[in-house]
Order: sequence, then C-alpha cells, then structure tokens
Amino acid sequence: MERINTLRQWLQAQLGTSPSLSDPIGDASSRRYFRVQLADGSSRIAMDTPPDRNDLRPFIQIATLLKPVLRVPTILAQDLAQGFLLLDDLGDIDLQTALASLRSPDDPSRSQREQEEIDRQVCAQAEVLYRWVIQDLIALQCDTPTENLPVYSADIMVDDLNRFAEWYADKHLGKPLQGDDLAVWERSRALLVARAQGQGKVAVHFDFHCRNLIVGHSQGPQAGLAEQVGVIDFQDARLGPVTYDLASLLKDMYVQWPESLRLELAIRYWEGARQAGLPVPPSFDTFYAEFEIMGVFRQIRTLGTFARLAHRDGKIQYIDDMPIALNYLRDTCARYTELHPLFKLLNNLTNYQVSVGYTF
Repeated sequence: MERINTLRQWLQAQLGTSPSLSDPIGDASSRRYFRVQLADGSSRIAMDTPPDRNDLRPFIQIATLLKPVLRVPTILAQDLAQGFLLLDDLGDIDLQTALASLRSPDDPSRSQREQEEIDRQVCAQAEVLYRWVIQDLIALQCDTPTENLPVYSADIMVDDLNRFAEWYADKHLGKPLQGDDLAVWERSRALLVARAQGQGKVAVHFDFHCRNLIVGHSQGPQAGLAEQVGVIDFQDARLGPVTYDLASLLKDMYVQWPESLRLELAIRYWEGARQAGLPVPPSFDTFYAEFEIMGVFRQIRTLGTFARLAHRDGKIQYIDDMPIALNYLRDTCARYTELHPLFKLLNNLTNYQVSVGYTF
C-alpha cells in the first residue's frame, strides 16, 4: 500500500491531477501495470517496477530500438530510482480478447454441420487478425537493430530449460529426475538447444503471444481497432532463433486453434519471411520441423516457468495453463522420432496413458 501511495504521488506530480488507478494489469513478474484514467476520457499506463527486483533500463533501451519499427508505448515520464514509468496507453483490447469475441456461445441444438460451418467462419476471421500480426513480426525481425541486443546463448538456453527439471518435475510433480530419466532429460535438453542454436538468428521479442499484442481500445476517444498492432512486454528482447516468436504466437498458451489454421499461418509467415530475406530454410517442410521443435523448446521452458511462478511466487493460477503446454508437447513429440524419448519421459512423469488404435 505504501508503494501504491508513492506511485500516486509521483503520477500526480507528472499529470498535475490526482490519478484514478485501475487494478493491476498482468502478474507474471514483479512488474505491475495500472491504467490511469484522465478527466478527458483518455488514459495512460503506469509501470511499477521495484528497483531491487527489476531494472527499468532494458525496457527503455528496447523501447527506443523498437519505436521506429513497431507501435510500442511512448515513455512520457520516468523515475529510475523509484522504478516508475508513465506510458501512453496502446489500448485494452488485446489479441486474446479480440479472438474470443469471434467465437459464438455453444448451442447444443446446432447440428454438427452447422457447428463446423461456424468454426470455419471463426477460423477465417481469426486468420485475418493473425496475418496482420505476422506482418509486424516480420517487420520486427527485419528492421530491429540487433547489435546491442543480448544474445540468447546456449548456456542461457540450458539454464532456461533446467527450470523444467527443477520446478516442474521436482517441485511441482514431486518427481526429481534421476537415473535413466535424468539421462533422457539431458539428451533431450541437448537436442533442443542444438536445434535452436542451429537456426538463423533475428531480433526476438521473447514473449510474442496474444496477451502482449494490442489491437484496439474498447472505450474513450480512441475506441475501436487501432491502425497498427501494439506490442508490449518486450523488455526481454534478444538475438535468437528465427522461429521462436512464431512458436510463441501460433502455439499460444492462452488461445488454441486447429492445426490446419496453424499450418496455414506458418506458410504465410514463411512466404513473407523468405521474400523479406530472413534466415529461414528454402524448404517449407524443413522450416515447419524447425518451428515445431522450437515449440517444444518453448513449452518445456513454459512448464518450468509456470511451476516456478506457482511454487515460488504463489501465483497458482498458472497451474491451470499447464495442460495446454502438455497437449502441445505430446502432439509434437509423438510426431518426430528424435523426440520420442522426451515423449515417453513426459508421459511417465504425468502418468499419461497413450491410447493405441489398430487399423486393418
């Protein structure tokens, strides 16, 4: 409460009026965001970052890099000592919200054929939004200066993936990896890191998913869809594998689509990336395999991160998102022979029984 009062006082000094703050927006780190309502109906965003837990400078540096390339928040005021930023408000309709609005409520009276037609129309509308986002992703990768970006090195990748063993297997499931399981894990980790390091390198947002992509305002003077996608939470941007952000977007933890739509969007990205001169393979089959295995890398990392958020930081809501990561993992690992050992390890850890069908 004391920190909120300090933030209010700082905002009042910046704005010349007593601010009205929303509840915190987002909770996956020690950063907190608040929407600040102004008397004219417009709004701003206040970022609260305790300086003993996070450094604001990477956010400011990456915002400066991205500003000529993407629609990112403008920094209106800053106080590095206290850990406060005042930003313009890109909007409160994120891609997750926009996509959810496309879906119609379930109706048990619909025939299967009617439901399939509705689903087809929803996917077609979603594809329009995703193509819009993919254009910005290609711009991010093509036009962002990379010389000052930190490198997503093999050592850092290993540390990231090790959260799976420490926080998911051990702390969450109570099954520390040892013996044969540990050997399988170490070989699988080495494979994922090697495949990631073997990809072409570009600027990577590092959390490019539906909750960090803003498509419009629901109210106020700017109500409606924006002319360009807004991008937030970019402070962890780095130089990394070309398919990392695409895997974050198309194998999202917060919205899921049929594989047919993911495949169509991956083709669209690949075609645009090739035309833009990005370092993607000339064969789509090779590219799609790289994308799929990058998705496994990210979902393994995500399981470890969600377990750490739940058990270290008390944010237990992230446990509810773990089954989505496991579904992505099982689907992909079952498809690629080199990932079958990881597939078996995941199933053993989670007591998952693989159903076997027979055809004649």
